[in-house]
Amino acid sequence: MLHAVIMAGGAGSRFWPESREARPKQLLPLLGQKSMIRATLDRLGALVPRERMLVVTTRMLAQAIADELPDLPRAGVLAEPCRRDTAGCIGLAAVEILARDPDALLIVLPADHAIGPTAVFVQALGQAVRLVEADPRRIATFGIRPNYPAESFGYIERGAPLPEAEPGTAAFTVQRFHEKPRIDVAREYLDSGRFYWNSGIFVFRAATILDELAAQRPALHRGLQAIAAHIGAADYPAVLEREFAALERISIDRAVMEHARQVVVIEASFDWDDLGSWQALARLAGHDEHGNTVVGRHVGVRTEGTIVHGAPDHLIATVGLRDCLIVHTPDATLVANKHDEEAIRQVVELLREKGWLDYL
Repeated sequence: MLHAVIMAGGAGSRFWPESREARPKQLLPLLGQKSMIRATLDRLGALVPRERMLVVTTRMLAQAIADELPDLPRAGVLAEPCRRDTAGCIGLAAVEILARDPDALLIVLPADHAIGPTAVFVQALGQAVRLVEADPRRIATFGIRPNYPAESFGYIERGAPLPEAEPGTAAFTVQRFHEKPRIDVAREYLDSGRFYWNSGIFVFRAATILDELAAQRPALHRGLQAIAAHIGAADYPAVLEREFAALERISIDRAVMEHARQVVVIEASFDWDDLGSWQALARLAGHDEHGNTVVGRHVGVRTEGTIVHGAPDHLIATVGLRDCLIVHTPDATLVANKHDEEAIRQVVELLREKGWLDYL
């Protein structure tokens, strides 16, 4: 049967101060009235029933996510004992689902991406599912055609066209996964026309991803198998705690995808953004005639190219600003150069060093 695994353990620190440890960006309504995770579940609802959805998150966030998704069964929220990146997250989800469904086929995706239109996305997922059903050893992913030389995304280099792809579907073998590049390399990727942004969305059989982990990361696989052997047993919580903490912390791209032999990439027919920063929000929300993106109440004099995010009952006034980022919350305000968003993480670390944990 078809299952969905939604990865929802991220901290979203680049969206500070709106995003906090107890309420990160996947729980925020950054693009409308719905939280990002609610929008993700609803988007998948036409393809996967709620009882076959599994949200993997941290212990800190598990209750908040359960509260946000009351229509999800209690067993639909899986709390990791600690963060072990996407290989541990996906591996744990695979052994949990495989214990219930030996033939499980998984759609795996992050909880905080902006995707649309929903009908187009669901149709694309269906095409990926059929490709995997045609060859159970296959791993399918989606590539986003780049429209600028992004340094913040990983890339997928496509190989030969896939003969069995459905009419109208651009699908290829994967030649290689590439890490986030320097700007000059990103320009080369863009100009070549052979590279896609890595969407981080995958379709594969649960058994297949575990076989790949066994071949490529045997120690990690042994830890997952130790967990799997105790599912449903009285000592399962203790085994999960011990074995999961011992897993290597590594991404699924590095652990599996960079070396797997049967990965195929489908050129995405849907709109996609990983919503990784405030500038991504500006791309999606648009801007006024001065290049400003405003959420909340704002008046500006000689203000251009600036992102303003605040509450509707709090006025933010700006004078003589260009390319700034202003985010106001009830207890913290951020003012930054919008091109230096990576430094927001440094602010979060400084707060931690000072012991000002109420702002995290």
